[in-house]
Amino acid sequence: MTADPTTPTTRRGRPALRAAVVVAVGAGLLAALGPTAVAEPAGRPGAAGCGDPHGSIAVDPAAADGPERHSDWKAADAALAGLTDPGYSTSALAAVREDGRLVWRNATGVAELTTGEPADPEGRFRIGSTTKTFVATVLLQLVGEHRLDLDDRLECLLPGIVPNSSDITVRQLLDHTSGVADYTQGPAFDSHRPEWAADGRFRHFGLKDLVDLANTYPPAFPPGRDWQDSATDYVLIGMVIEKLTGHGWNDEVTRRIIRPLGLTGTWMPGDSPFVPCPHAHGYLRTGTGPADVTLLDPSAAGPAGGGISTTADLTRFLDALLGGRLLHPAELAAMQQTTANGEGRTYGLGLQRLDTPCGSFWGHAGDVPGYRTMMFGSPDGKRQFAANTTAYAANTTVDNTRTTGHDTPGAASATAAADAAWHEVATTALCGTGTATALPGRSPLTL
Repeated sequence: MTADPTTPTTRRGRPALRAAVVVAVGAGLLAALGPTAVAEPAGRPGAAGCGDPHGSIAVDPAAADGPERHSDWKAADAALAGLTDPGYSTSALAAVREDGRLVWRNATGVAELTTGEPADPEGRFRIGSTTKTFVATVLLQLVGEHRLDLDDRLECLLPGIVPNSSDITVRQLLDHTSGVADYTQGPAFDSHRPEWAADGRFRHFGLKDLVDLANTYPPAFPPGRDWQDSATDYVLIGMVIEKLTGHGWNDEVTRRIIRPLGLTGTWMPGDSPFVPCPHAHGYLRTGTGPADVTLLDPSAAGPAGGGISTTADLTRFLDALLGGRLLHPAELAAMQQTTANGEGRTYGLGLQRLDTPCGSFWGHAGDVPGYRTMMFGSPDGKRQFAANTTAYAANTTVDNTRTTGHDTPGAASATAAADAAWHEVATTALCGTGTATALPGRSPLTL
């Protein structure tokens, strides 16, 4: 019998896995890699890092029949291939749901460079900041249950947790106007550093650990005066959820969203380093070739970005959320109230607004090393789109002696081209052909 993948995992075996990676790097196994060869850490669990102690996750039953395939989606197929054919990404997956039914789903590229196995349209992937929409939804459910109010002060919920907590409201955490310092500015979270790729990605953090790290930096601005994406905001939201419910934030997301909606490919993994199969591998560019960073401890992201999902599940989640089946009307309306502060003009409460030539869509984008995700849906809940790419060319180059970043010749132009292809996938899937060039100068596809 296959165990439930949402059950909290143990951490047995982590030191051995971490040591194996260190040995592999120290032995120079990442050196001299060609563009299609990737070193695997010694002792790594079998079959492309699929050694999840809970086994594989069942296929989404609603997607099992397969989406319709017709000529209307040829342009979307071509846009998706535009991410992998030039080598911007090693894989790309996307799906569109209309009126509750998948109407298009496809994948291009390869799941793993060493084998050349094609990417699977049903594949799992790390969703990064897209996790925030799940977490915000749970918090707003608690608001709807009168367990707290959006204007409650953080000090009343988590006394003394951060500077200015007496002036910070729950709403300001959700819409990133709190001014709380972002813990990810610390070197431990810099995936551009070779130390992160070697061993730092397996470091475990508790929620309080992350807040303590944030508190080593001054607040970005007084509460409510500006906007800045801060992962710490959602770590604090996760802590509020845990205080009010007595359960882990990921357990509440599972109980309130994942299980009721039947999101069988979605998982909030805590600190398990695995991505359940099938999945595409995530890579970072190095001076000697691609480094596989699929395995990592997601506790470093937690409620700000630790989730795993599929394109079908993300569209189903948005279908339920924007269709009014997860929140009361008042909380859903609040979720779509954006701030006028700085760059937050398209950001609500855990939802981003994407303005396209065919109208505005709501959802969220997210980046995590090796993976880039977006999901957006129409306000009426009738159409949803989700995509993920293992954005190899857009990842900053590192090597074992120095960070080269976008100073590497051609890196900046490759990143710009990859971003343009990413935009084209979104607008083609949402609006049809001939619309990608009409995107605004700034859109929230990479938050």
